[in-house]
Amino acid sequence: MSAVITALGWVGAVTCLIAYVFVTRGTWAPTSGRYQLANVISGLFMGLVAASSGVWPSVLTNVVWMVVGAHSVMVVLRARRQRARDRAAAGAMIPTQAAAPAMESTPAELVADAAPVGLAA
Repeated sequence: MSAVITALGWVGAVTCLIAYVFVTRGTWAPTSGRYQLANVISGLFMGLVAASSGVWPSVLTNVVWMVVGAHSVMVVLRARRQRARDRAAAGAMIPTQAAAPAMESTPAELVADAAPVGLAA
């Protein structure tokens, strides 16, 4: 069991570091769902390691880290749903385009009626 918890701790640490690098380099936005989810996962896994070792200050820090990340994920998801509802409402309000007026002659008829240009008889 100790090896599994240690492995999860490493996964949490690597996840935290990768997320930090991605945000620092501008690959992820600090408000993105990916970044916040990475924070939840890393806080959970590193908190498990700290709890199994009895390092309670680290446990508390990681629990707070997870709660903040989970709240941020919820905010991101709510905003995403609201944007989808707004787009759906805006799409329903766009009037349909009127049909184009009918042409008196079709393009094929216009070509057939045209006299050849530049041909000597």
